[in-house]
Amino acid sequence: MDTVLLQIKNDKAYKLIQDLEALSIVKILGKDNKPKENLHKRFRSFLNLTDEEFQQSVIDGRGNSNNS
Repeated sequence: MDTVLLQIKNDKAYKLIQDLEALSIVKILGKDNKPKENLHKRFRSFLNLTDEEFQQSVIDGRGNSNNS
């Protein structure tokens, strides 16, 4: 069997999928309600840099990799 990831756009669609599960056609593996955090926000806060410092760090990092 294949596993697919679906984005449910309304409650009627979710109810339909639940009905398919009740008929043993599909299986709902889980429901993730939390929004995905952008990686740049997570790493910027981890590094404790301002937006400008973070952007400059990215630019500097790209410049160093081109010299190899």
